[in-house]
Amino acid sequence: MTQESSKIGCLYGIGVGPGDPELITLKALKALQTVPVICVPQASNRWDSYALTIVKGYVKPEQEILRAPFPTDDADGAAQTWIEASKLVVERLEKGQDVAFLTEGDPMLFSTFSYVLNGVKELCPEAPVVIIPGISSVMAAAASAGEPLVTHGQKLAILPAAYGLDDLSEATSNFDTVVLMKVSPIIVKTLADLEGLGLTKQSTYVKRVTTEREKVIRDVTEIKDEDMDYFSLLIVKSNPEKNSE
Repeated sequence: MTQESSKIGCLYGIGVGPGDPELITLKALKALQTVPVICVPQASNRWDSYALTIVKGYVKPEQEILRAPFPTDDADGAAQTWIEASKLVVERLEKGQDVAFLTEGDPMLFSTFSYVLNGVKELCPEAPVVIIPGISSVMAAAASAGEPLVTHGQKLAILPAAYGLDDLSEATSNFDTVVLMKVSPIIVKTLADLEGLGLTKQSTYVKRVTTEREKVIRDVTEIKDEDMDYFSLLIVKSNPEKNSE
């Protein structure tokens, strides 16, 4: 590719927090408002990028919004999709433009940014990278629920939605608190697993944390269809009887 400038732009990985625009950090906001290009992950089955909706009030009219399609499952074409997204970013970087890749929560925790980061490192290894952490939904949910995740000497595990009963049983046996991410698609199975392990009373469901649609459900047996949301998680405390052994 022919470069229009000898200067390679900088890739910023910016975590914009769980949903409340006021929870973006000052450092993230400064970077966001100074880059010429803002790249956002765009799922094919959603009308807009959630990360972009969080910060839309901070975006300037002259900034280019670069939408990078990303897969919503592990289909065979997922790897190629990420390569194409990385190419879009590299095109701007090689023109000397700084690019901010936005992601909800934190860019280094179950984030789409990790795929683009790997692609950019491969395609344009000389590009500088700055990663700005954000408040993850895990921390925000604990705050909204008033549930400390762990205290001194305790252990925490964070599992993605694709966990199985064996994983959950092992995690709750070895960790004091387990956070299950994006559980709505498998909530029926999850609740059955928790009931089988005797952990429903120690579980808290949180959806759309820090937004107007936030809901904290402390009795997970009361979760209804309207409570289902892609941006949801469960905080599960291990069995107190186990901890007293």
